[in-house]
Amino acid sequence: MKRGVVISLHFGYWVLYFLLLSLILVCLQLGSPIKGQPFFYQWRFHVFFSTFAILPALLGFYSFYFLLFDLFLMRRKIVLLFVIGFLTATGCGLISEVIMSVLHTFKVGPGVFHEGARTTLSLLVVITIIAVLNGAVALIMRGFMRWYSEIKLKEALMQKNFEMELALVKSQISPHFLFNTLNNIDVLIVKNAPQASAYLNQLSDIMRFMLYETKSEEIPLSRELSYLEKYVALQKIRTSNPDFACFRVEGAVGEATIAPMVLIPFVENAFKHADARKQGNVIDVLVEVSSDVIVFDCVNKRRLQPSTTEYGGLGNELIKRRLSLLYPNRHQLEIVSSEEDYRVRLRISRHEA
Repeated sequence: MKRGVVISLHFGYWVLYFLLLSLILVCLQLGSPIKGQPFFYQWRFHVFFSTFAILPALLGFYSFYFLLFDLFLMRRKIVLLFVIGFLTATGCGLISEVIMSVLHTFKVGPGVFHEGARTTLSLLVVITIIAVLNGAVALIMRGFMRWYSEIKLKEALMQKNFEMELALVKSQISPHFLFNTLNNIDVLIVKNAPQASAYLNQLSDIMRFMLYETKSEEIPLSRELSYLEKYVALQKIRTSNPDFACFRVEGAVGEATIAPMVLIPFVENAFKHADARKQGNVIDVLVEVSSDVIVFDCVNKRRLQPSTTEYGGLGNELIKRRLSLLYPNRHQLEIVSSEEDYRVRLRISRHEA
């Protein structure tokens, strides 16, 4: 937990404690003989009362907060915590009584050691209770702060692990796509050099996008769609079927934004499991954009022979987790797998829920 937050919690607690003491002090004054007495007499009473109520609270709170929590509670030594805690609180009470007796030397408040054993013992019990109560609050506060810090640490570790897994998936997919595309372009150079050059430029744009723009939290939707369009065009090199893959965008993209690389894993998965020898439309990708929502549909026909790799797999699990982090309560993902085809439909709201 940040230092500023910790200081604010301590400050807030003591402000509330002092307000409570002030209220008690006012109530005591209303029904006590000191009401209407000279200022000096009232001042002596205030000093005595503050020593009686504040000093054991401070001693109890911070001895429990800094010492007992780490030495006993964190080590699960509960019995020792109660024993040492009681002795510590009693010690705080004795210290407070000694200080009050010293103040009595300067005519500030009564000297408790001169009021009889019963009065001294009663006062010690009350002061010890004050120390114990504040010590208990200290343990609760310290425990809460530690629990909160552990929760934040776990979230940070989960996020870091997620980013590493996502980077691993990217590193596995990108070289595979790159090598296949370069091989396809290499074959095309002999047949159609200008077309091969155009594809190389598209590949360069794709690699630039993956290297630089994927580091941003959000990018213009137009850039993501441009990436998808070039990716589909490069994948179509491997087939002579002009209708093998279809990519369409409907609606005005305008100023819409999206997290980078949200849509591409589903398209990559479609090409991974598509049969390039099939005739007609095998892969259909449609992106619909409105003022309220972005709808992504991707459908690919299954191979006649079952694939040796599982549909979706780790990539789909990662993208689901990523969507949950990026668009909580703002997205709907539907994945339907049948014997004939595999369908993905993703809806992303453009506005906060």
